[in-house]
Amino acid sequence: MLVGHSTGGGEVARYCGRHGTKRVAKAILISAISPLMLQTDANPDGLPKSVFDGFRAGMNEDRAQFFIDVPTGPFFGCNRPGAEVSQGMIWSWWQQGMIASFKGAYDCITVFSETDSTEDLKGMEIPVLLLHGDDDQIVPIDTSARAGIKLLPNGRLKEYPGGAHALPNLNAQEINKDLLDFLKGGKVMEWCSRWTLISLDR
Repeated sequence: MLVGHSTGGGEVARYCGRHGTKRVAKAILISAISPLMLQTDANPDGLPKSVFDGFRAGMNEDRAQFFIDVPTGPFFGCNRPGAEVSQGMIWSWWQQGMIASFKGAYDCITVFSETDSTEDLKGMEIPVLLLHGDDDQIVPIDTSARAGIKLLPNGRLKEYPGGAHALPNLNAQEINKDLLDFLKGGKVMEWCSRWTLISLDR
């Protein structure tokens, strides 16, 4: 069973598209970039390339400040009124960015913005659970999960009201429960009273 967050969710989709799902029972994509982040003629609701060019410029100009600005702003939703800010999480995010390869982190911007996993999602016949915050400022839900659920043959979407991009950090207990319930084969429809569920089976 495969679980991926953000770009990792795109990696799970690409793995299944490339290698098939014969050895994969289920998959969970959390705040995932799939099917496509970049605005194109075929994907008019995506984000303009200028947004990602801004990320690249920020890294080039001041890598250390870039890795502070992102977590103190949209990644954890710290820029929202009344947000509970964890300085520890911010500095942990900064540390991870600073010890990563500059080229690897820089190239990742192209990967998470331009990778099109539309066909990968269409071929994932296994049960797939999408978990996404409806206030995700990094990977907007309309561009990703709400578009992706329409492509999955056996997909379910749980939306976290007010949820930011960093769901595994900020909503750890709820995420863990949802993961275990899904992976154990729990009756997902019983959760409807607690959250928005969209199911597409064909």
